[in-house]
Amino acid sequence: MALSTQEIVNKLWNLCNVLRDDGITYHQYLNELTFILFLKMAEETDYNDKLPEGYRWEDLKQKEGVELSTFYRQLLLTLGTESTGNIQKIYNNAQTSISEPANLRKIIKHIDELDWFEAKDEGLGDMYEGLLEKNASEKKSGAGQYFTPRPLINVMVRLMDPKVGERLNDPACGTYGFMIAAHHYILQHNDIYSLTEAQNNFLLNEQYSGCELVGDTHRLAMMNAFLHGMGGNIALGDSLSSYGESVKNIDLVLANPPFGTKKGGDRPTRTDLVYPTSNKQLNFLQAIYRSLHIRGGARAAVVLPDNVLFEDGDGQNVRRDLMEKCNLHTVLRLPTGIFYAAGVKTNVLFFERGTTDKGNTKNVWFYDMRTNMPNFGKRTPFTESYFEDFEKAYTAKDRTSIKDERFKCISRETIAKKNDSLDLGLIADDSITKAEDIGEPIDIAKEALAELTSITEELNAIIKALN
Repeated sequence: MALSTQEIVNKLWNLCNVLRDDGITYHQYLNELTFILFLKMAEETDYNDKLPEGYRWEDLKQKEGVELSTFYRQLLLTLGTESTGNIQKIYNNAQTSISEPANLRKIIKHIDELDWFEAKDEGLGDMYEGLLEKNASEKKSGAGQYFTPRPLINVMVRLMDPKVGERLNDPACGTYGFMIAAHHYILQHNDIYSLTEAQNNFLLNEQYSGCELVGDTHRLAMMNAFLHGMGGNIALGDSLSSYGESVKNIDLVLANPPFGTKKGGDRPTRTDLVYPTSNKQLNFLQAIYRSLHIRGGARAAVVLPDNVLFEDGDGQNVRRDLMEKCNLHTVLRLPTGIFYAAGVKTNVLFFERGTTDKGNTKNVWFYDMRTNMPNFGKRTPFTESYFEDFEKAYTAKDRTSIKDERFKCISRETIAKKNDSLDLGLIADDSITKAEDIGEPIDIAKEALAELTSITEELNAIIKALN
């Protein structure tokens, strides 16, 4: 991100301090900012003619005081009900939490005074991604669960190598980060100007799709897609409901399904899952491999927590079904501390749907990026450079030629003998190894006793000498 864009991100984010007195949370602030920024961006990108006359940036910034508050509320209502397409989706059920007109006026004034020239040149989408990351990094916002670290997204996209003309989907898309990164990748690796009109239309309007359950997050995803020049083919709904059954024939899924269990232990309402369970991740995993076509080449990279790898019962059934229907070729054990939701142990499962439903997994390669790794955080940022050895191993023409203790192959037969558990592939932990080097407890006790005996003898000798 260019310095100018980063400066704009910092200035915009610091404006949230203006709204503290209005009791507005970080997440509410991002929504308010989205409402107001969309009007400014529409003006900067010649998109104004898509907005109803009388409800544009120029109209908003001319208002003051109570008139401004009244007009702003009417603007949100009008854009949410009388506009069409993506604008209507962004402003759907939009409401403001800003009660003080002076605070609203201050935000509008600051946004209007920013220099948008260089940010436009770099891409307004990057600016918005910066704001989303700021929100995710604020623990109080609770938005971390919707935000996958960008270094991880970029690596997953690079290894999945999306192509022009493929259908990509994220069934729990959050702020649409995977699809936007995939779009960036395709733009960088193809001569877009050589595409036919039909190919270009497909790329912008049909290639990418997603689904998001949370209304406010869906709004952020729509705005993110808009600022990246992508059609907002993003459903507001639940991929584990009947809607999810309609998502089929996908070429590539990139996803980080939400953590946790469904509220109240409810099972999914869609009827096509063979092993419905209250565990959301297991349901999403089934939904994902069911959405891939069976013509060959359909693939997925999915972030999942450790419990999916070892849970018994439905967990074992789902893993067995996955390895029957798909070639689960790689499991990446991710480091801890890379997600804003603290303490979560996660993995990336890479698999390809088979053309038949049986016997597609022969061997699974595990790469341990977790053990003996730094504690990631503000002092040690998590960057793409940490993936270099993994990417080298993953992309090797002959994986058996890779000499890396973190990379090991385990046969399907061995996994079956371990009750289909995939909680495998971790190397020895140095901290534990060092503890083992201390010796057996009985030996440690004997050494301590010998030292105490020696000290006692010395003290007795001193006492004897003093007498």
